[in-house]
Amino acid sequence: MTKIYYMALLGLVFSGVNAPGQNYVAILPTDGPADIIRKAAQVTPSPRQLRWQQLELTAFFHFGINTFTDREWGDGKEDLSLFNPAQLDARQWVRVAKQAGIRQVILTAKHHDGFCLWPSKYTDHTIAHTPYKNGHGDIVKEFADACHEYGMGLGLYLSPWDRNSPSYGDSAKYNTLFLDWLTELLSQYGQVDEVWFDGANGEGPNGKKQVYAFEAWYHLIRRLQPQAVIAIMGPDVRWVGTETGQGRLTEWSVLPVNARQEESIAANSQKDQTFAPLGDLMDQDLGSREQLMKAKGLIWYPAETDVSIRPGWFYHAKEDSLVRPPSGLMDLYFTSVGRNSVLLLNIPPNRQGLISDADIRSLRGWRGLMKGTFGVDLATGAVMKRDTMMIGMTLDKEKTFDVLSLQEDIRVGQRVERWVFDVEDHGDWKEVASGTTIGYKRLLRFPPVTARRARLRILSSRLDPVISRIGLYKMAE
Repeated sequence: MTKIYYMALLGLVFSGVNAPGQNYVAILPTDGPADIIRKAAQVTPSPRQLRWQQLELTAFFHFGINTFTDREWGDGKEDLSLFNPAQLDARQWVRVAKQAGIRQVILTAKHHDGFCLWPSKYTDHTIAHTPYKNGHGDIVKEFADACHEYGMGLGLYLSPWDRNSPSYGDSAKYNTLFLDWLTELLSQYGQVDEVWFDGANGEGPNGKKQVYAFEAWYHLIRRLQPQAVIAIMGPDVRWVGTETGQGRLTEWSVLPVNARQEESIAANSQKDQTFAPLGDLMDQDLGSREQLMKAKGLIWYPAETDVSIRPGWFYHAKEDSLVRPPSGLMDLYFTSVGRNSVLLLNIPPNRQGLISDADIRSLRGWRGLMKGTFGVDLATGAVMKRDTMMIGMTLDKEKTFDVLSLQEDIRVGQRVERWVFDVEDHGDWKEVASGTTIGYKRLLRFPPVTARRARLRILSSRLDPVISRIGLYKMAE
């Protein structure tokens, strides 16, 4: 899906369409290392970024003509008469996701093949030219209505790459067409909470590579749906860099950037400037002190971790026996949300237009594991003793636990660089877990320990750490 083309992000600009505020801070020529670190500690998420991070779990529904051709990437020449999901029920998709604890869902309104799941006025390669509901269907509407009914966040994926459109490669003409498509999607279906782009790019029929007008698209989104986050080729949310479901062990949401407009940087305004990220965003080290010293600005740019519940992104019957088990989904939660990211789990509907039984069974099992593990916080009621770099905990009695949850209050920034968690064992302190960044959430598993007293020691932090929560849990069987 995204990984082949993600290097295109290195050329992406971060546009001034972001709301001004503390999610961008300028570094001035007079700033020394201490000034830079202090500024990094004070970069905070915008309201839309904060809401997105707090979702924790989101889902993708890859569905389209590829579902019926048994392919992952179509070429735009598919026979649309194949598309007829006789039992399609978008309410079932959203209901299944909500029952799994997922809080926002994204539909592939158009993938690389150019097939539109809504009856667009600007192309014939749409659902209107299929047998589905005798050409009167609109799956984007069905999906949006289901999201609004169930109180689920609504996201739409619109592939910039289009292997069907004759105007693709004629950059000016295609970018205008893309704006028309975005306008349809963002003005006809109620509130949209996330707009998702990838960096897939190719040559058009004219033999020329399309040049995307990302900034124009961003401005349109901000005008029509100002609350929506723009991911992952966008200014709000970045791709974690792989499709394995594993985030970095050290994941900073504050990243260094360079500015193309030096004067705007000096004015510390995000209204009129564009940004280019420093380095390769698939590197393991994105936001260390060493990286920050190279920057001319710092921006809040959190990671999204996307992965499929199956080997492929679209439904393939041969993969029914290869659905990730509940324990595998639990592992993904620890390696994504538990590493300061948001999990985007793909759950592809089948040819009938339904989430398959195999996927539902796995999701239900995962939800059971989540409730069994995180339903009771063993630290509830503990007596806390705090100083600047340590939090001591005394539980009401000895308890056995093997999961630690840490959270910073990211409303004031991400600051912790290194920490250790100890428990008291017969009068001595024993280290049971340690790590680097925390951010919105850090989860760690370790062999079960039984203790009444524990402590979190912050070994390194950018300004005073602000820990909002410490949780202790026992993994469900």
